[in-house]
Amino acid sequence: MIHCTAENLPRGLGRNTNARLFVAARKLGIENHPGSKSVRPVSDLGPFDTDIVLPPFHGLSPLTGSSLDSLLRNSGVRALVVMGVSLNVAIPNLVFDAVNRSYQVVLVSDSVAGVPQEYGAQMIEHTLTLVCAIASSEEIVDAWAEPARIGSVP
Repeated sequence: MIHCTAENLPRGLGRNTNARLFVAARKLGIENHPGSKSVRPVSDLGPFDTDIVLPPFHGLSPLTGSSLDSLLRNSGVRALVVMGVSLNVAIPNLVFDAVNRSYQVVLVSDSVAGVPQEYGAQMIEHTLTLVCAIASSEEIVDAWAEPARIGSVP
């Protein structure tokens, strides 16, 4: 699993300042220093020994603000299973960036969040369903647990 965190370099080097979101975070004192509690993955989700934590230091999408795209392509990855926050900004940005780079994308509908909650559901229903597959976490677990059927027709 790759955890893409939203970190800032020390002294704010390279930090975005061109959107109200970034200005508001700074005014609230949110600094997102590497290793700080505000940027760590939720402990129940890792990181585990085989996980990678990859911080984009600028921008709104890990595919444009980090080396994630190169790492995935060099590893032969062609499909992404996306979960996280937020359906207001980061998740749609990631999904569109992935689709624009020819990845197949599956959004895990019960493992994403937006504010208000109704908006998140509407973003999935009216926008993201147009560009990616939608599945529940249970459907993902079931699909990964099912042994591959060589030669079967879908």
